[in-house]
This record gives sequence, structure tokens and C-alpha cells, in this order.
Amino acid sequence: MNIMNQDQKDFERILTEIVQHATNFYQGLEERDVAVQSYDMPKNQLSTSGIGASAALEYFTQHYAKGLSASAGSRYLGFVTGGSTPASIIGDWLVSIYDQNAASSRDSIAGLIELETIDLLKELLHLSHDYSGTFVSGATMANFVGLAQARQWIAHHYGKDISMEGLYDIPPIKILSGAPHSSVFKAASMLGIGRKSIHSIPCQENREAIDIEKLKEFLEQQKSEPCIVVANAGTVNTVDYDDLAAIGKLKKHYRFWLHIDAAFGGFAACSPAYRELVEGMDAADSITIDAHKWLNVPYDSAMQFTRHKQLQAEVFQNNAAYLGDAIEHPEFFNLTPENSRRFRALPAWFTLKAYGKSGYQNLIEQNVELAKRLGEKINNSQEFKLLSPVRLNVVCFSLNKESITAEMNNQFLTALNQQGKVFMTPTIYNGVPAIRAAFSNWRTEEKDINIIWEALRSTAQSMK
Repeated sequence: MNIMNQDQKDFERILTEIVQHATNFYQGLEERDVAVQSYDMPKNQLSTSGIGASAALEYFTQHYAKGLSASAGSRYLGFVTGGSTPASIIGDWLVSIYDQNAASSRDSIAGLIELETIDLLKELLHLSHDYSGTFVSGATMANFVGLAQARQWIAHHYGKDISMEGLYDIPPIKILSGAPHSSVFKAASMLGIGRKSIHSIPCQENREAIDIEKLKEFLEQQKSEPCIVVANAGTVNTVDYDDLAAIGKLKKHYRFWLHIDAAFGGFAACSPAYRELVEGMDAADSITIDAHKWLNVPYDSAMQFTRHKQLQAEVFQNNAAYLGDAIEHPEFFNLTPENSRRFRALPAWFTLKAYGKSGYQNLIEQNVELAKRLGEKINNSQEFKLLSPVRLNVVCFSLNKESITAEMNNQFLTALNQQGKVFMTPTIYNGVPAIRAAFSNWRTEEKDINIIWEALRSTAQSMK
């Protein structure tokens, strides 16, 4: 009997071992170093016969597991990183067990489950039922899919089909935005539009929200040409929001595609207390939402929503144009960059089914409250300076010194993160080297704020 067959025979026992491994990890999660700054990995060569799944798990546990971060835990505040809810983990495990290629629904109901999950998300986020949606790997690809449709829409204005003819014989495409995320630049590069085609529109004073009058001026100057406006529903530094309703009203007077990057800020819609921040989001032609951020499902997972499914199919069709019944036979390989697709919808379906609207309202409001608590401590301290109001779940601050350099900022962050109690990431805000603390994990509690604050203060004192 070969090793694969033996593992199949012993599969129930091996599953018991992995469940125990997972249980040990989660029980010890809060005691792990939040980030692993350095780790000596053993050198391996591919063996001739292999060692089997159980021995591989034991080897991984002994030599690799300790080198992985506690990014799933409550004090990982770098980037915007969600945890994974218990239900989403169950869903994710089942994705591997059932191993569906969610490219089509001609052999299973996987595609129908994805459509149902999209409908549940539209309800959660208060989006119109006019939107269709698909799962992709992350916000970068969601922005890519949205801007690809916008590119096709602009080409139609000139009587062209970029998906068939390329970017030839049309004027340069302009993208207008106030404080675009770096993934928008990457998407523009991948689409052949070019990073330099993104035109920065001034933001309001001491804000990351676009100046509507400046946007109107730019649109008026090039009124004869269609363009793309990328609006923000939550910037990464300060969770600032463009006036989405005002931008939407401009569509009555100017010809532009409105793409809203709501990667994590879109989840403000889950709470009546913060829903007004996304008022007007329904005016978008396309929307980016990240699931592995504030939906708290495992990596990688995001959604793109669109009002222009036919344009999406023109761009991403695998063979012929998408003409089938989207409800009866959803063919996702005609709607997304990938032909083969992981069943990303299932973890999202599980967590939405398990926790519902109130579960996500509580998650959002708890994270925001904790961010504001940390913001208050920083604002009242001698060691740090709050650089922006805490609008939602991100605290943007710096060392309280007259002149901050990037080197000083990085030295502080390195020392802070090496403690293993918390992990934060650097940024630049209004030209000032700064620090971001993003609260987006369902596990984070009040006791974590005390641990985080003690780590911040002790690091600052050690550097005096």
C-alpha cells in the first residue's frame, strides 16, 4: 500500500490530529507573539518516498508553526486585518473537503450558493438588488474587475471594444480620485491604463475626503470625454469618506463611471450609528468590498459588485459572450479573471448564516468603540500625538516630537513589534511619518486595549 492510500485509510485519525493542532493553536493564540520578527527555518529537500500526512503535520508543528504570526488574534492591528469567525473557519475547512471548482454551476450548486451569498451581502450592506456580484481574491482584484468594466464602458463611448481590439485608437483614459489606495494604481497598471493616468483631485483641508468643487472643476474641463471617478468609502489612514451622495449627483451632469472602493469602510452600513457614512453608495457603477477584512473570513476573499454585468462578461468571457441564465447556470469563468476558482463564498455564507445582521452590527460597533478608546488614551498622553479624529476603526498617530523622521518612526515600530504584544504598521499622513492601528478583528476586547497601551508607553519610555 502506498503512502497516499495509507493516509486515506487513516484519514479519520489524521483529522483528529489536525483538530487537536487547531485547538492548541487557538487556546494559545493570545500567548503567542503577535508578530515573528525573525525565525530560523530548517532546510529541506524533497524526499524520494515521503513521510506521510501525520508525520508531515508533526514536523510542521515542531519546526514551522512557531514561525507564524498571531495575525488571527486580537492585537494584530497592522494593515486592516480581520480575524476568522468560528463559523467561517468551518466553512473554509469544508471548502477544502468538498473541493469544488466554483467556475460554473453545471455540475453542482456551488455557483448558486455564491449567488445566494452575494444576495445576503447586499442585504447586510444595504445595497440595491440591481447589483450583481462575484467573489474574487481580494480588494486589489475587486478594484481590477471594477476598473476593467469602466475601461470597457469608456471604449463603447468611442465605438470601440477594448476586450477585442485593445487600447488602440481611443484617447487616454483618465481616473480621478482624492486619496486612492495603492491597489488602484496597481489595477491601472495591469489594465494598461497606466499609473500616471490617475489624476489626484485635491482633498478637503486636513481630510482625505475629495473636494467636491475641485472634482466638478476637473469634470467641467474635460466634459466632452468620459472618465472614471474612484471614490473612497473609508481611507486606510483615517477611514475618511468621500461625499458619495454628492458625487453620485454629479453623474446627472457629467459622463463618468463611479467606482467606490469600500474595501472595509463599506461595513459601516452594518450599524445604524455609522450607516450615514456610506449614504449614496448605491449610486456606484461598481463597488469593492473586502471579506477578509471586516467580514472576518479567512484569506483570501473579497467581492466586486456591479450594475453592468454585460460589460463584465464582455471583458472576462472565456469563449463566447455570456448569454445564459445567470440564476440557472452562473458561469463565473465568464465574469472574473480566473477560470478555476476556489469556493470562496462558502466561508462567507457560513458566517452570515451563523451570526446574522446583529452579529456584524455588534462586531463593527465594538471595534469602533475600542479604536476610540485607544484614540482617547493617545490624545491625552505626553508620548504620542493623535493626527486625525478616530472616525471609525483606525487610529492614526505619531510620536509627540517636534520633528519626526521616517527612521525614528521605524525604530519605534520595530521596538514595539518586537515585544510581541501588538503589531502595528507605518504610514505617512500629511507628510508626517505615522503609525496606524486598525481594529477589525472580532476577538479584540477591552482588556486588549490595556495591553496595547502598556506596550506603546513602555516602548516610548525605553527610547527616551
